[in-house]
Amino acid sequence: MMTAMTTFLFDLGNTRLKYAALNDDGRIGNVVAVAHDGETLPAGWDAELPARFDAAALTTVGSATLRTHLLDALTVRCGRISIARTVSRSGDLRIGYPQPETLGADRFLAMLGAHARGRLAGDTPAWLVVGIGTAITLDLLDADGRHRGGRIAPSPALMREALHARATQLPEQGGELVAFANNTLDALRSGCDGAALALIREALDAGTTLLGIAPRVLLHGGGIDALPGLDGNALRAPALVLEGLAAWARMPA
Repeated sequence: MMTAMTTFLFDLGNTRLKYAALNDDGRIGNVVAVAHDGETLPAGWDAELPARFDAAALTTVGSATLRTHLLDALTVRCGRISIARTVSRSGDLRIGYPQPETLGADRFLAMLGAHARGRLAGDTPAWLVVGIGTAITLDLLDADGRHRGGRIAPSPALMREALHARATQLPEQGGELVAFANNTLDALRSGCDGAALALIREALDAGTTLLGIAPRVLLHGGGIDALPGLDGNALRAPALVLEGLAAWARMPA
């Protein structure tokens, strides 16, 4: 009897490594998240990985040093390592950039994951794919899998960091989101979060005008839980990049 091939998926971001097994049905297994300092992974991060597995698929926006550490760890555990890169077309997904290689692989995989979600559910809606991490990325995907373009802006956390770097009396954290604040902490939180929320809502309006229907909002990334006030109809998919990596790993070579 032929043994099923074991594959693990790795998403190396600016602050966290997330990984999961690729199940036989094409879905991802339990997601493990490992925080890192941007240059090294913590000791024992790989304790939950099998000693040996067949293949690894990964995407990375982390530093070259961190990527090297990850590849070194994977090389002793598996025989085949594949790194996802943006291409103009993958299955039904068609990227809207004339130079698709300039679109970040994390955005490409998030859209691939969104489109795969629709297929697995027997439905292919239009999506506004919103990633909230170091930056906010917004990508519009129509029901046929055509990428209609996107936007990039600083995340609320990055806005706060930038303000603090130029004016240290302005704290990087704290405060509540209110309509009009009567203190500096709340004013900072409301201004930075409000800017992000306004961007998302305006992009949703623009996407609705362009497509003639309202796209569904799909949120992913480490910052989604820190941004209150998002539309209650928005779907949350914290591991959407891994979902896209699962779809990518199963594509014919």
